[in-house]
This record gives sequence, C-alpha cells and structure tokens, in this order.
Amino acid sequence: MCGIVGYIGKRDAAPLIVEGLKKLEYRGYDSFGIATLENGLDIAKHQGRISEKADSTARLRGKIGIGHTRWATHGVPNDINAHPHTDCLGKIAVVHNGIIENYADLKRQLQGRGHTFLSETDTEVIVHLIEEEYAKNPDLLSAVQAVAPKLEGSYAILVITADEERIIAARNASPLVVGVGDGEFFAASDMTPVIEFTERAVFLEDGDIVSLSRKQLEIFHEGKPVTRPVELIDWSLEDVRKGGFAHYMLKEIYEQPQAFYNTIRSVDPDKLPANVRHAAFVTLVACGSSYHTGLIFKYLLEAVCGIPARLEFASEFKYFPPPVNGLVIGITQSGETADTLAALKHAKASGCSTLAITNVLGSSVTRVADITLFMRAGPEISVAATKSFIAQLAVLMQIVNSISETKYDDILQQAHKAIEEVLLMDLSDGVALCKKATSIFYVGRGAFYPVSLEGALKMKEISYIHAEGYAAGELKHGPFALLSPETPVIALCMPGDTYSVMISNIKEMKARGAPVIAIGIDGDRELTDIVDLFIAVPKTPLFIQILTSIIVEQLLAYHTAVALGRDVDKPRNLAKSVTVE
Repeated sequence: MCGIVGYIGKRDAAPLIVEGLKKLEYRGYDSFGIATLENGLDIAKHQGRISEKADSTARLRGKIGIGHTRWATHGVPNDINAHPHTDCLGKIAVVHNGIIENYADLKRQLQGRGHTFLSETDTEVIVHLIEEEYAKNPDLLSAVQAVAPKLEGSYAILVITADEERIIAARNASPLVVGVGDGEFFAASDMTPVIEFTERAVFLEDGDIVSLSRKQLEIFHEGKPVTRPVELIDWSLEDVRKGGFAHYMLKEIYEQPQAFYNTIRSVDPDKLPANVRHAAFVTLVACGSSYHTGLIFKYLLEAVCGIPARLEFASEFKYFPPPVNGLVIGITQSGETADTLAALKHAKASGCSTLAITNVLGSSVTRVADITLFMRAGPEISVAATKSFIAQLAVLMQIVNSISETKYDDILQQAHKAIEEVLLMDLSDGVALCKKATSIFYVGRGAFYPVSLEGALKMKEISYIHAEGYAAGELKHGPFALLSPETPVIALCMPGDTYSVMISNIKEMKARGAPVIAIGIDGDRELTDIVDLFIAVPKTPLFIQILTSIIVEQLLAYHTAVALGRDVDKPRNLAKSVTVE
C-alpha cells in the first residue's frame, strides 16, 4: 500500500523521484523518503506528505536514486519508520511496497546475530538480510537473489549500495514496472511517474529480479536470465494531470462518459469466450466499490438472463471459501487487490474457470486469471473510485448484453450521452442538507440497492459524514430508530415493480421526521410532492438509470466534501490500491 520510484541515468535523480512520488501519493502519503548515490549514500526521509515537504530533499545529489511514499502497515508514521531503510553500516538502502509476513522470525534471528534495528517496520529485515549476503559475496544482484527466497509475503523492492552503480529490483505479489528510456531506466509501482519520460515499459512478473545499470536492463527468474516484452503504453502525461479541475476526483467524474464509451467499444459482446457467454452459474469476488458493481451485475444477470449469481467479499473468501464451481469473476480496478488475487487463486485451484476485470495492463491479476477483460478508464488518481466504477459497469453490462444476444447494444452505445447530461446538474440544495448531517441513509430496491451502497460509500469516504446504504425495506428492522431531522435520507426511486412500495417507504421515513432527497425520473410529480428535494435524472432504460443515479451520488458527495473543506483526493486513513490484507 505504498509507492516506490527508482531512477538511474544521466539526470539528477532526486528531483525526478520527488515528482514521481507525488504522482504515487494516492497509494500512501503518511511519510516519504529518498536515497541517492554520489560519493556514498545520502538519505532524506520525513513524516508527512512529499507534496508538502519536498524541499527537504534539495540537498540530495547523484544520478542514481530510489524513493518511497508510505501508507503505514507496521509501525506508526514517523521519520524513523519512513523508507528507505539501511543496513548496520549505512551502505545499503531499500524501499519496499508490501508486507513481509515472516518478518518477526527473521528479525529475531538477525538480532541474535548482532544486527541493530532502528524502526518498527517489516521492511528493515530485508536490508539486514542483504547486508549479510553482501558481506559473503560483494555483488548486490547475488545478494538480493539469495535473500528473496527467505521472504514470505508480498514485496516490490528497490535496492542500492554505495559500492555499485546500479539498482536491483525484485517483485512478488506487489506491482513493479520498469520504464525504458534512452540511456536511462525508471522503476515504479505503476506507470504514472514514468510516462512523462517514456512510453516503453516492462511489466515484471512474480519472482523476477532485475539489475538496472545505465546501459542495460537484465531480468532474472529463479537465477536464470529471462526476457520480458517491452510494451507501449498509450496513456498520455495529460491523463494524469488535473486538466484545470480543482481536484482529480472532479476531473475523473467528468471523464466518465468517455470511460464508459471507450470500455463498451473495447469489449466486443460477440467475441467473449464461450465459458462466459454460456455460464450456468457465476461467482463474483470483489472488495469496496468493486463489490458494489458486482452486486449490480448480480441483479442484472439474474433478472435479465435468468442466470444465478453469488457475490462474495474477497477478504472473506480466502478464509471462509464456499464451494465453488463454474465461472468465477474477480473485479479489481488496480489488478493488485490482495484479497481478490487470493480468491481467484483459490478458485483456480478448485478447478473453476476465472475471469478478471481490471483497469491496469500487466497487473498481477492478468497473470492469475484465465481471461482478462480490461476497463478503459485510464489512470485514476483520486482515492475514491468514480470512472473506474463506471468502466467496471461497462464491462459487466456488456457481459449481460452478450448473454442476452446483444439486445442491449443500442442502449449501451448511447449511454455516455445520458451520463453527460447529468454532469452539469446543480446540487447546491442537496449539499446544504447533507453538509449539516450527522448521518445520512441511502436507500433503494433491486439494482438500486447496490447503487445506494455505493452512494453511501462515496459520501463517507470523502466527506467523513457517517453514511449507510440499505435495501429500503430493511430500515424498519432497526435503522428506523436513528431517523431524525438531522439524518437525511437519499432515496433512489425509479419506475418499475418496486416504485409503489418505495413511495410507501419514503412516506414512512418522512413520518419519522427525516428530510428526504429523492433521485427519480424527470417529470415524476408524485415523488416530487412527497419529498424535501427532488433530483431528476433523464427518463431512460434501466441500465442507464443506474449509471446516471451513480453520477448524481458522486457529485453530491464531492460537493459536500468540498463544502466541508475535506481533502477530496486523499481522504484520511485511505489508500487507492489495497495490495495487502
């Protein structure tokens, strides 16, 4: 849950690494550090965000360096626990993303052999193990190759030593990409720090260990040289900049029509694999917002296609795996979500066919699953999922369309236009109600129940207002006791079989004193007359109603958070990609 950057070449390393780490702050931002090489090892590391304290690295010199921005897993955020970590002699430095599960045993063994530890982190065992191997054979590549089999868990590491002009990188179950420039190389957790300098990338595989010098890239797997393809990345530098928007989140909300359209166009319903088109039963595994897209898909698949589906939290699936058969779909924006990867591996071991839905080419899930369908959302920088959520729905709706013999083609091809319509909606009255709330309840029925879950998640994660989503009929089973004039209810009330019962539910909430904001179809006079605030979305088919309702929820959460002065792109205690359990 951290970001790492390395550079070797002809430029000054520190400024380049600083800018790269700023682009990776969505992965973690409680502390940072950089180590460079020039007449020895020089390190600057501090608690806090690099975007606020980058000046502290100005003294660092050298054309080789590694850096890290942290999201704490072992040890509180402070200067000492910040990476890079060094060996007892201060000659070897390591940055690490991941978790070393056996670090406690390794630490006891190392302390027994006389090593002194300064931090509370799991990472520090890595550099002391390398120190021991380097003392036996002063070759950094050989030392890392000897240490890697001793590490249990996940890691992407970059290592430098004062005695050699190269960077050694290694990965296992944590993302790591190498950017290939002209006479220079970059290493990073993803492409965002790299694309300003090169569009050529090598995506490393689990078990790969890499030597980067100024002149060459060497990759080893199980001690033997291997070749990995150099891929061309079609993201532009502008894709990862705010483009004039106040926050990345707002920029990414406005990119959703294009993200949905691009994804729909990239997933050909006539060319989906037979085991997807003819699935008799589907199991989905996901976390967070991806879980909500999975739940929407479950409702659509069962209602439209008559195919039973089961949805599981990936975090529970690993430890309490249910019996599985047929097709298992794992949904993960980053392609690195640890729980989802573990669930797919279990499904494969159980003989199931597996499908991954992800946004990131070369990510770990693409090597785990039998089949991968890519979202075309482009890089998503803000921690809160917006355009990746819509792009996931595009893939899942296209699967439903394929199984339904493409009867929804026209709807999906035109859906981006309806998304555009709601982007400029004035939600100031809704923000005025929400920003004063102590709690907010989101309610819906059918496919709009998971839409309500996603709305509540967006509100709580960026505004810090307590928010919960419920199937509307479930409020009577306890949550009614919490309704008051200080607890607004956001009700999703669309035409269909549940419309009349939703109207009854809303009247019951109003009778308990709760102000109700309703999201419904334009022109619905009955709904308008019974609620405090009516937000109209265009009259469209069900698939598009789902999409436009989500956009309204995203915008309401965003503007509420801005009104409260929250750090919208980097909400407290959260990170973008959960690559650890």
